[in-house]
Amino acid sequence: MAVSAKWFGKALLNQFGATPVNWTSDTIKVALCTSTFTPDQDVMDFYDDLTNELTTTGGYTAGGATLGTPTKTYTAGTNVIKLDGDDVTWATSTITARYAVIYKSTGTPSTSPLLGYVDFGVDYVSTGGPFTITWDAAGIFTITPA
Repeated sequence: MAVSAKWFGKALLNQFGATPVNWTSDTIKVALCTSTFTPDQDVMDFYDDLTNELTTTGGYTAGGATLGTPTKTYTAGTNVIKLDGDDVTWATSTITARYAVIYKSTGTPSTSPLLGYVDFGVDYVSTGGPFTITWDAAGIFTITPA
């Protein structure tokens, strides 16, 4: 599945507050949620706001997977900043998920800022096989300064 993400509104605000994110050196994680999760871009700001995350079963561990090789690039001319990373795979899994939530893990849910989420549009299922999120070629997140 190729996907692109939406920002949580407070994610950028937190960059200038107590919980800035260093995309390339912080632990960035991807958690999976069921179809009963309702993302609220205006209210949700930390991992402890997350609801309906998958349980620790079927190859998935609560808290999600760590994003491998997070990178950031800037393209002059278009002024686009791209945040990207390796595709995420739960290798041998039995998973049904509708959302992926990207966040900075501090090890404490109340201080781990949510960055964004992906709505797959439908439930995606793996049964005893890989569950893979293939990030959009444009990156997981993009920022275009005005």
